[in-house]
Amino acid sequence: MKNIIATPNAPAAIGTYSQAVKVGPTVYLSGQIGLDPASMQMVDGIEAQIHRVFANLHAVADAAGGSLNDVVKLNVFLTDLGHFAKVNEIMAQYFQQPYPARAAVGVASLPRGALVEADGVMVLGD
Repeated sequence: MKNIIATPNAPAAIGTYSQAVKVGPTVYLSGQIGLDPASMQMVDGIEAQIHRVFANLHAVADAAGGSLNDVVKLNVFLTDLGHFAKVNEIMAQYFQQPYPARAAVGVASLPRGALVEADGVMVLGD
């Protein structure tokens, strides 16, 4: 059985998807970009966008009954892989060891001109 997760503390979906879907103890977190949930406007600059992405993921994880520490797999998409070190630096402020498995992928473009996007898989109740 699928349970749809939604929260006003993260940006509303801008397409045909849910913020997250929970199936059993597993929660699939949709990609988050640097949109401010209150204004639905992109925050400025790579650092602000990385922080906003992780804050948005945190809000959805919280709405699903977990936290970022329950994330077992994280995918990060960057329009410039030169920002990878900054992602690592900021990610350490949101996640604790042991860190989730992760992939970082360079992409040509992201929705709304975003510089970074991240999605993940979370398992509750470990």
